[in-house]
Amino acid sequence: MEDIQISTLLLLMFFGFLAAFIDSVVGGGGLISIPALLFSGLSPSAAIATNKLASSMGSLTSTIAFIRSGKIDFKLVSKLFPLIFIGSLLGAWVVNFVSPELLKPMILVLLIAIAIYTFFKKDWGQKSTYHTLTWQKAALFAFAIFAIGFYDGFLGAGTGSFILFAFLMIGFDFLHSAGNAKFLNFGSNLAALIMFIFLDTVNFSYGIPMGISMIAGALAGSKFAIKKGVAYVRVLFIIVTVILIVKNIMDYLMGG
Repeated sequence: MEDIQISTLLLLMFFGFLAAFIDSVVGGGGLISIPALLFSGLSPSAAIATNKLASSMGSLTSTIAFIRSGKIDFKLVSKLFPLIFIGSLLGAWVVNFVSPELLKPMILVLLIAIAIYTFFKKDWGQKSTYHTLTWQKAALFAFAIFAIGFYDGFLGAGTGSFILFAFLMIGFDFLHSAGNAKFLNFGSNLAALIMFIFLDTVNFSYGIPMGISMIAGALAGSKFAIKKGVAYVRVLFIIVTVILIVKNIMDYLMGG
């Protein structure tokens, strides 16, 4: 700790709060927190691993806020939690052997499709139309959640947005989708964190202070979203998705 500058910690805590405020609702906080960790001097692998520590603290906080507001379907997400946890654990392990660059073109196409669909379907997610799924749809949805978990451990950017979109597809409104997504995103963050700790790539000196600021940001962001309602979450979801698209295009043009 004696080698860490106070100014660096303050910078990480500021961007950690901002990242968690956004991430607590629609995901995408890593777009802010990971560059901040890279700026502090961490290697890319250490920045991603350390971000998982901080974001796990933030996602747990926002999950609790959504639980208290009654915006989480426990009957459903409790069944999905093991799937996303195992998927993320597997993804975090596989990333040590396979380059995540392989997934980026496919992720870019998915993000563009999501943004277009959400923008033009203006009444989508305004009210919940969810009902019990057929076993075929349930199996497909379960596979999607497992795949998103794998993606979170393997690459990670925009995981919360993908989970939220999955819940919108089966009929939840934006606010309940955000609550369900945050609960599962905590599971995928926790699984990846366990793997990264095992691989000894987490910087606790940076991760814990940043995580404390993320707790505050997540609490503020989730309460603000619950107060503002569905329309606010929809607009933020579209904005974050577009930013993710731009970021992926820039990465591709600059060769990663």
